[in-house]
Amino acid sequence: MAEHLCEKSASHYRCIATLILSRGLRTTMHKLIRLTFFLLAIASMTVRAQTIPKSLAERLGYARDAKLLIVHADDLGMTHSVNAASIKGLESGLVNSASIMVPCPWFPEMVDYAKTHPEVDFGLHLTLTSERVFYRWGPVASRDKVPSLVDPNGYFHLDWTNTTHIDTKEVELELRSQIDKAIAMGVHPTHLDSHQYRLFVNGKDMFQSVLRVAHDYKLPVFMVRDWFAERPYLEAALSPNDLVVDHTLTIDPGVPPGGWPDFYSKALKNLQPGVTVFIIHLAFDDEEMRAATRERETWGAAWRQRDFNFFTSPEFKSLLRQENIKLVTWRELAHPAK
Repeated sequence: MAEHLCEKSASHYRCIATLILSRGLRTTMHKLIRLTFFLLAIASMTVRAQTIPKSLAERLGYARDAKLLIVHADDLGMTHSVNAASIKGLESGLVNSASIMVPCPWFPEMVDYAKTHPEVDFGLHLTLTSERVFYRWGPVASRDKVPSLVDPNGYFHLDWTNTTHIDTKEVELELRSQIDKAIAMGVHPTHLDSHQYRLFVNGKDMFQSVLRVAHDYKLPVFMVRDWFAERPYLEAALSPNDLVVDHTLTIDPGVPPGGWPDFYSKALKNLQPGVTVFIIHLAFDDEEMRAATRERETWGAAWRQRDFNFFTSPEFKSLLRQENIKLVTWRELAHPAK
């Protein structure tokens, strides 16, 4: 009986020991499995981080969610009023980029300024239309070489309609002529963009013309990621090395004159992360500008004065600080610090 009890007791304790050992092994195994999954997750995140290309903000040394802004003045060279207001805006430090229209009458004045202020972020506003009724300009290339670009009087067309046939080979010739003239006269452009977006919104062939030119001159061309959904041919034509900003904004003709400060203030307060380009148009509401644009108010003298008033104001400067928005330039985008 005693032997039976001892044997039973020994068996009982062996079972307990085995159970404890099994539980210990299972606990250890569970910990090892959890550690393995944790290490795999870390490795996966590291691989993803290494394979995700850096954003423009990160390439400039900012965080991925930084809010960066280019305040870009269009149409320099159009009139003396545009030039004077734009120069004042640039010298305020609040407007930090601009583009020049080579075919326009007041282009030489901007050449002189650009040569004496090489630090300014000047691009070329490639121009193929002359939209004002009483104030006109034409091509830099010989008119007989770009006949599809001009009207019977030798000026660029007022507009491109469905019946206007534009030869893209002539477009490319004219674009090269404008860039060559600017460089020959002493302008060193940091980027290219398009007057009235004509080169971007008129189909694949037109866009490929400006892209070829940009690549040949090794200049970035203004391109916006937000445009890709509506115009897939834009993204399809780009190479991996082409710069693409994230967002752009320009004021709409539907905004009433009194609503401009509110429009821009709301835009700044709701600015998305990434690089945004504000396209603005500066001039003084003076006699020259009123005469040049008298056939309509849109993008006219008073319009441009309102843009000047806001973007050189203490309110705009304060909003940049409050919203932690950093100003950057096309020169910085094209040549980020190593």
